[in-house]
Amino acid sequence: MYYAIIAEDGPDSLEKRRQTRPAHLQRMQTLVDAGRVLVAGPHPAIDNPDPGSAGFTGSLIVAEFDSLEEARAWANADPYVEAGIFSRVTVKPFVPVLP
Repeated sequence: MYYAIIAEDGPDSLEKRRQTRPAHLQRMQTLVDAGRVLVAGPHPAIDNPDPGSAGFTGSLIVAEFDSLEEARAWANADPYVEAGIFSRVTVKPFVPVLP
């Protein structure tokens, strides 16, 4: 089943995000390589795909896991969580309907 991982960045997290991004992406690539990612990416703080110094407000990952518990455990072990970038992470079951 798919699960939506909705993460919110804490204040002043942009520099930590930049430093931790390679580890985060390397970990994400494992899910991508396994064909488990439906969509993933950050939420820019402004209406621009490259927000520059405005940074990001969080991220969304929709990926396939065997259970809600597995999805939560995976999300909680993310380098962004470990670095204190995400102030809140919500994991919910997700059912793709469209397109």
